[in-house]
Formats: sequence, C-alpha cells, structure tokens
Amino acid sequence: MNTLVDGFGRRIRYLRLSVTDRCDFRCVYCMGEDMTFLPRAQVLTLEELTALSRAFIELGVEKIRLTGGEPLVRHGIAELVECIGSLPGLRDFAMTTNGSGLIRHAGALRRGGLDRLNVSLDTLDPSRFRALTRTGDLGRVIDGIRAAREAGFERIKLNAVILKGRNDDEVPELVEFARRERLDISFIEEMPLGQVTEHDRAATFCSSDDVRGLIERHHALLPSTESTLGPSRYYRMADSDTRIGFISPHSHNFCSACNRVRVTAEGRLLLCLGNEHSMDLRGVMRRHPGDGERLKAAIVDAMRLKPEHHHFTTDGDVQVVRFMNMTGG
Repeated sequence: MNTLVDGFGRRIRYLRLSVTDRCDFRCVYCMGEDMTFLPRAQVLTLEELTALSRAFIELGVEKIRLTGGEPLVRHGIAELVECIGSLPGLRDFAMTTNGSGLIRHAGALRRGGLDRLNVSLDTLDPSRFRALTRTGDLGRVIDGIRAAREAGFERIKLNAVILKGRNDDEVPELVEFARRERLDISFIEEMPLGQVTEHDRAATFCSSDDVRGLIERHHALLPSTESTLGPSRYYRMADSDTRIGFISPHSHNFCSACNRVRVTAEGRLLLCLGNEHSMDLRGVMRRHPGDGERLKAAIVDAMRLKPEHHHFTTDGDVQVVRFMNMTGG
C-alpha cells in the first residue's frame, strides 16, 4: 500500500491541506461578509494535521500545499510547518496565503522547510483591493511578498482571480508587477462555490483565453515545458523569467489528469473540488488515535468516491454550496 490510485487510473500525488476555515480577509468570491466559522474543537489539531500528512506521504503523495481560509492566522502555524517539513518523502511543500501575515511569518516558514509560496493578489489598486477583500491592506501584502523573497523563498507565485468588469482591466498591470518583482503569476477562472451576492457570476466570468488575449497585446506568450503537480498551464516571455500560468476549470477542463485531493479544516477528505463526495478522516483519527494503518486504509478506501470530472458551469449556477474557505483554497 504505497500509492493512491482512483477508479479511473489517476495516481494521487498532491494533497491540499486546509489548516483553518478562518481568514482575516472576506474576499467577495470566497466567502460571505458575515461568516460563521467552525468551533475550534471541530478543527483538526496540529498533531492530527501532521498525522494526516504522514499518512498521505506514506501512500505516495509527493506534494503538500497548506491552505485555509488563511493559513497564517492558524495558531502554531510555524510549528506545524516544521513538523510537516521534516517528514521523509515529501518533495514539494508549499502554502497558499493572502500575504498579510508574511511580514511576521516568512522567516520561520522558510526555516521550517516550506519550499514555495502562492500569494493571492487580484488587484494593485488599494481602494479596489479593499473592495474585493472587504478588509485587506494592499501595502501590507506587497511588503509581505518582499519579506518572503528576503527570507529566501524563490519562485513566489501570485494567484489572481479575474472577474469581468471588476478587475480584468488590470491584467496587463499585474503582469508588469510580476515582471518587476521577479514573480510568477497564475490567472484563475472563478469557481462557483457558495452563493455570493456582490456580483453575478455569469456576467463576471472571464475565461483564460480572454485573459491571455489581454496579455498578448503587450507580450508574446511562448508555451513552456515547465510543469508542476498543480493544474496551471504555463507560458513564458522571451524577455523575462516570469512564468504566466492559467488555471481553467471551465474553459480547459483538466479533470482527466487530476492528481489532487483536499482535506478540509474539519478533516473531510474531498475527492473533487466540484463535488460533495467526501470521507470523514477526523472521525477515523479520533476514534482510533495513533492508528496510522487504519487511517491509511480509510484514505485508500475513499479513492472509490473520486468522480471522473466536476460539474462546474459558467452560467452562475452554484453546484457546491460550501464556500471556498470551507473547502481549502
């Protein structure tokens, strides 16, 4: 029992592990303005998160990405990074963050063994940033990105969700910022998770092809042979080391090559971002504390629940009622 393979022959090599559903931002496409968060007793402990990571690595997972909510608001995050970072067999250890806590945490994260950072950044306009995040401070995020680079992180990547009529006019500026700051950037199509009220998803949908067209008015994009275990399709520019990625769950479905599963902050193993198929791993661990073999057996058994593909649409219909912060970013 050293690999995870689903019913369609796809090998699972990548775990996205949510460490909290809480966040210091309230991004309009991610959660409602007035959120009710999980009671702390329902959230996995640091020890449970480490045990889960160990089990998945022993089953052949090579990459773990810590997500949230916002992982840097989790108490003990530096300790958790050190514990997971020391597990043998882990080849790629990453985190997705909104960047607001990097000024404080970047050094400890790097020393603890974290390899890479993805920082969510959808706009470079301070007032628009506040409108999209409801609470965020753009200057603090940019300072955090620079602090991470000074701490020794290489290939820091920006993640930008592009919404037509809200921030699509900033695509060229975001690319120029990435070039100046020696960052990579991925542009992401909005995913229909949770019911939002701030915009009509059908009206704001901006495809990766639309975004690519905006970029190519300024820079020719050349296909790149570089790849990661994630879903981004990468391009490069002749005069820059910056990579441009596109994550396109709608327009360029990548389900056939899916190698990922997610564990929510409360320990639900989600087999697909766009489906509700899941298994309660927290229950397994709390009923049988310290029994790693039983935990691994439950994970293997859950692979039968992984569907062939998701059912996202671009018409504004919500197929999954949980918000992204409940899922793990």
